[in-house]
Amino acid sequence: MIGRMTGSAPTRIAMWSGPRNISTAMMRSWGNRPDTAVVDEPFYAHYLDVTRADHPGAEEVIAAGERDWEKVVRALAGDAPNGRPVFYQKQMTHHFLPHISRAWLRDVTNCFLIRDPREVIASYTKKNHEPTVEDLGFRQQAEIFDIVRLQTGTVPPVVDAKDVLENPRRTLTLLCQAVGLEFSDAMLSWAPGLRETDGVWAKHWYTEVATSTGFRSPSPSHAEVPARLESVYATCRGIYERLAQHRLR
Repeated sequence: MIGRMTGSAPTRIAMWSGPRNISTAMMRSWGNRPDTAVVDEPFYAHYLDVTRADHPGAEEVIAAGERDWEKVVRALAGDAPNGRPVFYQKQMTHHFLPHISRAWLRDVTNCFLIRDPREVIASYTKKNHEPTVEDLGFRQQAEIFDIVRLQTGTVPPVVDAKDVLENPRRTLTLLCQAVGLEFSDAMLSWAPGLRETDGVWAKHWYTEVATSTGFRSPSPSHAEVPARLESVYATCRGIYERLAQHRLR
């Protein structure tokens, strides 16, 4: 086993990300460690049940998931599945609705995965042509970051998707060090396909990652922000730049 345990409690890693931000590839990376259990977007069913957002397969997600946020929180702050010493939690910032308690954040090690909003918007608009700032999760990510910083008195780990893609070994080593774990080479590659740990929404959203076997080198981007989304981009860019000041490097 690679993971470090404190008493009998697992190392719980909550990775907070907006959508279209290599978050599923990051979950693959952690899920490939022999010491780690993963959970995929645990608040999604509650989010859809409350907001009734028009997402692909929404009713199936609601039916398959846990709609009671308090039960979700208890699970996230508890033991890892299968008794693993590391519990990686892929969290979407926009799923973390305002009425959900923030107190339990003290029970996990919170990390933040950020990405240039130009890239996020280019990817997101392939599925939803009119995203808001809230849809993209930047504002919520900043709120969670500030809460964690206030709770802990320290700056939580921040990793930039670009850094991960350009040099996964170095960036993941820095992340593991930041959360008190040893880096594992198993984090750099994985078998293609979907996983039992993927949410039921995987067939709608995970087409690209299902064909991957590791982090793909970033291609030169020529993404342009549509004029109608310039104000959305500007707001997200300001938040991104504030968080990027703290990224591991």
